[in-house]
Amino acid sequence: MPELPEVETIKNAIAKGIGNAFIKEVIVRNSNLRQKVPADLPRKVCKAKIKTYQRLAKYIVINLDNGISLVWHMGMSGKISLLEKKPDCWEKHDHVVIVTTNGIIVYNDPRRFGLFTYCKTDNLAQSGLFERCGVDPFGIELSDEYLFEKLQKKKKIPIKLALLDQSIIAGIGNIYASEILYEARISPLRLAVNITKAECACLIEKTKFVLQKAIKAGGSTLRDYKKPDGSLGYFQNQHCVYNKTGQRCPDCICNIDKTGGIKKIIQGGRSTFYCESLQK
Repeated sequence: MPELPEVETIKNAIAKGIGNAFIKEVIVRNSNLRQKVPADLPRKVCKAKIKTYQRLAKYIVINLDNGISLVWHMGMSGKISLLEKKPDCWEKHDHVVIVTTNGIIVYNDPRRFGLFTYCKTDNLAQSGLFERCGVDPFGIELSDEYLFEKLQKKKKIPIKLALLDQSIIAGIGNIYASEILYEARISPLRLAVNITKAECACLIEKTKFVLQKAIKAGGSTLRDYKKPDGSLGYFQNQHCVYNKTGQRCPDCICNIDKTGGIKKIIQGGRSTFYCESLQK
């Protein structure tokens, strides 16, 4: 599933390629996504002008001049293509097509776990999609006091799972949680309630560092993820621990023959990677 850096990359690419165009037509070729695409969506957004683009958590939001916002989630396998004109034939899993005065946006999703809907712009924060979301990793609301207070309420939850809790910080996914904890030198096994306020400040610093670095690299290319121009992100080449079981970490201080290198464990049904020599 595309995580925050991938979603930010996709959003930026659409904004650059399409800009403040007018929506001429919306073609819903298959409405059966995670939630059904609203039947009246084409009527609601056609002839409207795109005002701004934003990312909320792991969603792309396109705000229009008629007070409506398109809300988009890529799901597990969703991808976006930007075209200059309609192709002779659509690909099998091209489910939603947005024709604008400055190009065409195509949403393709083989597994159909994504979401494509709309909401009144003024009601975004109160909508069911966002009302339980925590603060953004780059928002001013994310402070060491805020994070410390939230973690104190997670009595029996490991810090890795707390970072994945979207009601605390919205947007951190599994890949980047492992990378953030490595940079912060904090073991994913430690209970969230035992993280100090100083460590919270470190976690916030490293969260921004890892995510900004990943955005600059165009995200991590794992499984189905591609940027809208068809190219691949390359942050996976900069992973320190994720998917590197048995390898040395970049700042290795241990005898790898004795320690076995980077460890892989399962937490909450998700893979976690860490260096037990550096992360305490």
